Amino acid sequence: MATVVIIGTQWGDEGKGKIVDLLTEKADYVVRFQGGNNAGHTLVVNGEKYVFHLIPSGILHPGKLCMIGNGVVLDPAVLIKEMEKLAAAGIPVTPDKLVLSLYTHVIMPYHRAIDVAREKKKGKTAIGTTGRGIGPCYEDKAGRGGIRVHDLLDRSTFRQKLEAGIEEKNFILERYFGEKPLDIAAIEAEYLEYGERLRPFTGNVSETLQLAVAQGQNILFEGAQGTHLDIDHGTYPYVTSSNTVAGNACCGSGIGPTRIDKVVGIVKAYTTRVGGGPFPSELLDETGDRIRKVGGEFGATTGRPRRCGWLDMVVVKSSVRLNGLSGMVITKLDVLTGIPKLKIAVSYTCRGHKIDAVPPELDAVEACRPAFEEFDGWEEDLTGIRSWDELPPAAKVYLRAIEEHAGVPINIVSVGAGRNETLIIRNPFDK
Repeated sequence: MATVVIIGTQWGDEGKGKIVDLLTEKADYVVRFQGGNNAGHTLVVNGEKYVFHLIPSGILHPGKLCMIGNGVVLDPAVLIKEMEKLAAAGIPVTPDKLVLSLYTHVIMPYHRAIDVAREKKKGKTAIGTTGRGIGPCYEDKAGRGGIRVHDLLDRSTFRQKLEAGIEEKNFILERYFGEKPLDIAAIEAEYLEYGERLRPFTGNVSETLQLAVAQGQNILFEGAQGTHLDIDHGTYPYVTSSNTVAGNACCGSGIGPTRIDKVVGIVKAYTTRVGGGPFPSELLDETGDRIRKVGGEFGATTGRPRRCGWLDMVVVKSSVRLNGLSGMVITKLDVLTGIPKLKIAVSYTCRGHKIDAVPPELDAVEACRPAFEEFDGWEEDLTGIRSWDELPPAAKVYLRAIEEHAGVPINIVSVGAGRNETLIIRNPFDK
């Protein structure tokens, strides 16, 4: 038995979905433990492209149980739409394949309305949220005014909580943002219907995981976003609204920390970021444009172009510390093919001082200037490579430098979007 946590080490979009899909072959359970439909995991299997926002990427494998934990904030309409799209593709999602925690908080229409209105009011100082209502839902959770999945299954309780929530939110929407109020009757009818649709999928994820551990099953925890979008440890306030680090796999699913065996960090071979916020190694030139085009760096959820830059090992090393990484996966190495010279940021100079960790102050991060190591590139096509020995010498040097600076071994290297376009050096589920 092994429990493995998969997390992103940068600002998200590292390719976690593909790796979760790959590792699901040896897993019995796949658990999503934080975030909402502001995350998008893109998979390419047998030439078919799948994009998931809430359902764990392991759903494409038969005989696996996927779970949405209490740390997630759930938009039921999005979940149901994903289920319907999968069914239309010949992959029915049934209660024996997906379990939704009764403790999961629900994104309501007023959460989305406030999210959009708040960004609109901020104007040029907007954070760059997806407008999906993620932050406002987590705010209600922390403020003890949230609605959870089990509330959707009880008409009277739901009505009581909805009345309290919408009274406050309509006041804010009308009086502060100047927006139209929302209709309680329409919301009640819509969400009670969602509750009935999802009722067969609901359960106690924590109890199920305890039983799985007792039975010696393999469990894979799927993180969303990346470490440096963590609400506590990221580049605040340009972060998401949940804890994205590995420790939240326990809080967001109901499993004890002594049950976690390995934490694997996904590292894109370069760095990307969506929306605002500091980005010390960003490339605002033809190389950055080339990486964006070749790597298809556009948001799976929003379609927004991602900012691109050189691999930043200061960012990655901070993630090694925050997550206690036991291994790394390098993704999109193939995107760098054809670039004559490659660079890796290995430290920062900030206001005259050399530093090796991302500072907490936003203005300090913006003042950081990276020091780079330069490497020769390669011209060989990597997509057909399936072993370490087949890699071009320059690619091996590049990867060894990542290992050396991180102090963590590379377990897997991805050389293409397809499931089979992967070099498995050591599977995290192997003893």
